[in-house]
Amino acid sequence: MSFGVKQHFLKGNNNWFWWPLFPLYPYGSRNTTFSELVPDLVWSFEQLQGLYYVAVPIRMTVVKVPKGLMIINPLPPTKDLLDQLRILENDHGPVRTIVLPTASGLEHKISMPAMARTFRKAILWVCPGQWSFPLTLPLSWLGFPSSRTRILFADGLPHRTACKWISLGPIDIGLGRFQEVACFHKPSRALLVTDALVGISSKPPELFDLDPTPLLFHARDEGNQPLKDSPELRNKGWKRLVLFASFLKPSQLEIPSINTVLKNSFKPGLRNLKSHFGIYPFQWQKGWGLSVDQIMGSTKPLLQVAPVIERLVFPRAKNVFLRWLDEIKELEGMKLLVPAHFSAPIIFTKRECVSLRQKINFSRWGSYQDEPSFLRSLDQSLLKLGVVPNDPLNKFKD
Repeated sequence: MSFGVKQHFLKGNNNWFWWPLFPLYPYGSRNTTFSELVPDLVWSFEQLQGLYYVAVPIRMTVVKVPKGLMIINPLPPTKDLLDQLRILENDHGPVRTIVLPTASGLEHKISMPAMARTFRKAILWVCPGQWSFPLTLPLSWLGFPSSRTRILFADGLPHRTACKWISLGPIDIGLGRFQEVACFHKPSRALLVTDALVGISSKPPELFDLDPTPLLFHARDEGNQPLKDSPELRNKGWKRLVLFASFLKPSQLEIPSINTVLKNSFKPGLRNLKSHFGIYPFQWQKGWGLSVDQIMGSTKPLLQVAPVIERLVFPRAKNVFLRWLDEIKELEGMKLLVPAHFSAPIIFTKRECVSLRQKINFSRWGSYQDEPSFLRSLDQSLLKLGVVPNDPLNKFKD
């Protein structure tokens, strides 16, 4: 965390019974950390989420609005998370609004119905163009109460005196659309985003202090190595998790043969579910740490476009991103950035926004020079199969 923000571990009932709807780690047990990002104005709730111990924090942000609170990007509402929310309600008023500001982020969408059932008087606002897979179903069929659900822009905008809303997209990505709506919270001068921008720090998030297993699992080089704990191994595991989350399959990673995987499995001390019985289908090559240094800040979070978003959603829509940043840099008094992933808050003024825009404008956007071949081949394969369009803006042109 930047700014020396102190996180508090919420220790109580962390059960999440609806995890089979979206079976991601840590499944039915969701530890939560809570922190106040801006005194009396902005609060952060974080949980881990991922696959095969490739877990990174995901954030729900709560902001003060007139006569109450607004939730952005809801998380699974475990009892300990709700208990802390009730404390905020006692101090600042009821939850009036719940916002899903992304069209495609299932990890943010899955908790919306449960949060809506908990706060039955809150109005739900969702990004335009919501879609589901394999069939696009009505929102009411997905658990969104029709009487309380509104579409951003089409039905207005919530709390316009306190918030300014800026859309990134829409971009046609074949199965549906990519679009996310940023919220500039004027009282705190914080820009709240979902997936587009992130700041990645070299220090593992405090959330892992509750259970460092994902870090220790991926800090190993072979499956027959035990899960030992140390600050060095936690840092090593964190770097590898960042590479997985950013590039899906880093170029420095090879998949060993099944014979090698099985040879190192089921060793004494590893015959348990926590260590996945020694099954470790990864083999890191020398120099793997050099790639992570390019996307991770050493003394503070490194601000950037989320690598997967840049390479799979926006490779042919660079100008859309630049226009979005042009709108953002004109926000009066902007001071902070609060993404839904990785570090928050991050210093983000007009100066940082202009610097980021210049970096993007002069970069080889989508060219994949010196980038992992997996993302390049994946994008090209999807393009060749017609899953993603060659002109992602054509569908939305007037």
